[in-house]
Formats: sequence, structure tokens, C-alpha cells
Amino acid sequence: MSTDWTARPSATPADADAVLEIRGLRVDYGAGAHAIHAVNGVDLTLHRGEVLGVAGESGSGKSTLAYAASRLLRPPGRTVAGEVTYYPAGAGRQEPGIDVLALPPERLRKFRWTELSVVFQAAMSSLNPVLNVATQLTDALEAHRPGMTRRQCLARARELLELVNIDVARLSAYPHQLSGGQRQRIMIAMALVLEPEVIIMDEPTTSLDVVVQREILARVMELRARLDCSVIFITHDLSLLAEIADTIAVMYAGKVVEIAPAEVLCQTPSHPYSAGLLSSFPSLHGPHRTLVGIPGLPPDPRALPAGCPFHPRCGEAVAACSRDVPALFALGQRHQAACLVREAAAHAELNATDSRQASPSLPGRAER
Repeated sequence: MSTDWTARPSATPADADAVLEIRGLRVDYGAGAHAIHAVNGVDLTLHRGEVLGVAGESGSGKSTLAYAASRLLRPPGRTVAGEVTYYPAGAGRQEPGIDVLALPPERLRKFRWTELSVVFQAAMSSLNPVLNVATQLTDALEAHRPGMTRRQCLARARELLELVNIDVARLSAYPHQLSGGQRQRIMIAMALVLEPEVIIMDEPTTSLDVVVQREILARVMELRARLDCSVIFITHDLSLLAEIADTIAVMYAGKVVEIAPAEVLCQTPSHPYSAGLLSSFPSLHGPHRTLVGIPGLPPDPRALPAGCPFHPRCGEAVAACSRDVPALFALGQRHQAACLVREAAAHAELNATDSRQASPSLPGRAER
């Protein structure tokens, strides 16, 4: 997989329409004093036509975030706080936004796949092993478009297979007769069957070899451009997001620790965890460099360390990191990070700049 940070898609403008807005989302597993805070106060905004990447190690909360936002979270998981708004107010529509978390069952059933769909990881487990491809593709059409005839549904299924570059003869095939890449593309076709505005892809290239990964990613980007849909792409591999994402949010221990335009984050990461993720895989371009892994293991969500949850693994931690919990602070336009060390350095630089600007010029300097 190429990791050329300069070969980036253009970033989404800051004033682009918001399609999906997540505010203060909290998800617990269990209840009471022993509840695990899998997602803890996450804020994200997905814009029209944007690919928003969410990265982090296993256990960081990124998949739980996806299931909570799409109302697919199963017990013992519980969404305990926050909002998920589809087309929030002022985002290009006259009517108020849709509160996804408050939708009653019938409206939620119509909302899913029509407005928001999900591509799950492990396609072999997500596809029904006893139904052929045609049946699985037309199922959503028959449920959501009752006026369509069987012939029209099959025509749409053929169109979808062509869209994801699979021979239409595979409509009669069963999941076990398809390769891993084909199964994953079938899952993408199923997500597109009703042409939703938002597609959440939860590690769609897991367990695929790098050649097939490249094919899947190329297909995702082509479909995004052709259909003008918005994508939340979840992965543990930051190198994938370096190629396809417009914006990247890095999660650790249930929180977003850095969010920035993809080019900015990949070239100048501000949080030590983001820098560690970028240093842990090789680049196929530029000079050779030594790979450096992140020491230690992700924290046990049942017993998070005090202060910054990353400080036991961080080589830049100071005393305050074991005591104070960092909040996201602005580093630049659309760039935020949650790091006490970086925040202190940014404030020191800002104060130094203000002092220089406030100091009067020495007499006679202009003449000299």
C-alpha cells in the first residue's frame, strides 16, 4: 500500500454542508459503577461528499461509535448520552434535522439503508450463507420499494454488480463460492442498493491482501465521486486513510484525541499517539526510516489510568499528564488535538508571539 502523503484528494471545504453530526456521544457496556465507557463524549461532523476516516487500535471505540450512530448497537451496549443528527439545522435543508437516536422503530427501519447504510467487516459472517447474491441484493428493494416488480429488482441487482465490477453471472452464486474481495464488494453493493446519503464502512478491508485492499479502496473512491455520497471509513490502519480520507479522526480509549484534514495529520501529527501510528508502518517513498512501534498495550477500559489515558505509553508525558485529563484544543483551521504537552507548547508560542508584537521597536532601527 502506497503511503505518499502528497498524493491526497482535495480536502472538504470547511463550509461544506453537514450531512451527519455527532455530538457528545457516550456509549457504555454494562451499567452502574462497573460500566465500561466504550465511547466517551465524541463529537464528529460528516460533510457532503466527504470521506471521514476514523482510526485507532482495537478497543479504541471506533466500531462501537459506528454501531451507536446507526442504531445497530446490541445489548449490553447502551447509548447513554449525546445526539446523532442527520442533516442538522442550517445544513442545506428547510426542515429540522432528523434525531437518529429518537427515531421510533418504524421510522428507523425506513431510515436505515434509505438514508444511512453500513458495510460490516467480515463479509462472510454478514452475508447469509444459504441465500444467493440476487436474493440478498433484492431483499432491501422488496422491503423498501414494494412497488417494484421482481424484474425491476433483478435489473437493479445487475446494475449494482456492474457498479462494483463483478460479473452479473455471479447473481446466482452463494457466498462460499465468492472470493474475499468479491464478498466485500457484494456488501458494498448491498449498502448502495437504495442510494443512501451516508455509508459507514467498518474495516471493510480486514483480512484482505494488499492487492484486493487496493481494489476495494479504488472502488470506494470511484463510487463516492459518482454517487456523491458521504463515507465514514473505520480502520485500524492509518495508511489506508492517508490515501482516501479527506478528514481523519484518531480515537484512543473511547475519545477522539486528534482530528484534522488528512494531509495535515499525516504530515504534521500533533498528538503523540497519532505520530506513533504513523511511525509504525513503512513508506514506499522517500528515504528509508526506522519503524518505531508504540510501547505497551491499549489500556483496560475497565480501569483506565488517571489523567491522560495515553500517558503510560507516551514518551513525552510530563507529571501533569498523570493527573489532568486533556480536552481537544484548536491548533489551526479544522485541526484539534487533546494533549497537555502540545497545548502548553502552543500557548507558550502564542504568548511569545504576542510579546514580540507588543514590544516597541528600538529607536533608530529603521534608519540603520
